[in-house]
Parts: sequence; C-alpha cells; structure tokens
Amino acid sequence: MTTTTTSGADASPPPPPDGEPMTERLPAPQLVARATGTYIARLERQYLADVPSAVGELARLRRGAGKRAHRIPDLWGIGGTEELAELRGGHEGFLRAEYAEEAVVLATSLWALHQQSSREHGMYNRSQNLGGAVRALIRLKGAASADEEDSPLRKRLVRVGTAESLDSVAVRLREIVLLLRGAKVPLDYARLAGQLYRWQHRPDRAGVQREWGREFHLAAVSGAKKAKAGADGGNGDAIDGTLRPDEDFGGYAAGE
Repeated sequence: MTTTTTSGADASPPPPPDGEPMTERLPAPQLVARATGTYIARLERQYLADVPSAVGELARLRRGAGKRAHRIPDLWGIGGTEELAELRGGHEGFLRAEYAEEAVVLATSLWALHQQSSREHGMYNRSQNLGGAVRALIRLKGAASADEEDSPLRKRLVRVGTAESLDSVAVRLREIVLLLRGAKVPLDYARLAGQLYRWQHRPDRAGVQREWGREFHLAAVSGAKKAKAGADGGNGDAIDGTLRPDEDFGGYAAGE
C-alpha cells in the first residue's frame, strides 16, 4: 500500500493502525489561553488609558489581523509571543510550539481589530465565547427567536466551523470580528486562542467544532431563561457563565 505524506502547518498526522482510535491530544492548551489573556489584558488597560505606546502597538497588530504568524516582520516580538515563550519555560511536553504561536498571534490581532476606536470599553470579555457572541449579535440585529437558526450570521459561524485550513478560519473569523466591532459585542479571546491551538491538531478539531456549535445553542437557552425571568420579574440564571474558560483547558476539557 502506498502512503502519501504532506508537509506544512496544516498537515494531518498519519492515520493510526486499523482499528486503533486516534487519541493523541495536544499538550498544555491552557498555556496558550493564559498567554493570550495576559497580553491582551495588559495592552487593553494601557490602550483604554490612551498610553501612546499601546495605541501604536494596537495599530501594528491590526495590520496582521486574519494573517498567519510571522508573515509580517513588523509584528515579530509582539502579539503575545513573548508571554507564550515565558510560560513555555519548564514545560518540556509543549510539543506544538508552531500551533501555539499561530493561535496566540491570530487571537491577539483579531482582538486589536475588534478594539479599534473603542475607548470606553474593552472588547476582551471572558464571559462571552464565540458562539454566544454571534447569538448576541443576531439578537441585536433584531431577529425573531424563530429566525435565529436561519440567520446569515449563524451561517458565518458555521463557515468557521467547516473551514479546512487555518487561513480560511482566520479570514472567516475576521469577518465575524468586524461585525462584532460594529455592534460593540465583546469576545473571550483567551478562550478562542486555546480553541485555535487545538483546532490545528486533527484529533482535537472535531471537539473544537462541537464547542463552537454548543456555545451557540447554549446561548439560545440562556437568552430564553433571561426573557422568562424578565417576564416573571426575576433575574434568571445565565448559562453563559458556565462556559468561561477554566484554568486547565481554556474551554471545554481537552478530551472533548
């Protein structure tokens, strides 16, 4: 039997022997989420305070929004890569550094695009995952509950989930982020970075795709509970809070 191999960042690992499930998991996704969150939180505070160096760094980051890591020399050394390098120290099991760098740089540059011209509020919010943000945007556009599942915005999210290359994911996420920016809907970029890291690894990709779909549908349940609570005069229980990234995986368990 002849086996064809591929190379490059998006190459899939070789298939397992017949009958053996592909169970390899990426190590330390929490470090990717933590590096991203640490970098964005620091830069966001400075940007909102109108610190000139932060304003300039954000402008540089925006030029890389939706593009692959290291393709723009002007971005070398920023975008969370130094925070990532510091966190990697002592973690010998961190085997996919290139995946981590791609995820951190993509997430931070998209945040910079999202944050552009917004000086009142930060657009990095750990309580708003990707699926929930798209659901919130649909509702802000005035869609009736019965129409939410057929919304063009939902179809944009589906296109992210069905993308076959990181380049396609980046471009499709950029389209969504521009819409979120216009509506001032925030997003958890630390969680997104952890998901993008795992997405690049074939055995983890289906789990990430399920997360994005689950986030979207759980946000519908949360919205319905809030509406019911409003009608009843109560506060209700927000489901979105249970989707915040934990300190171990930056999202759902890595084995999802």
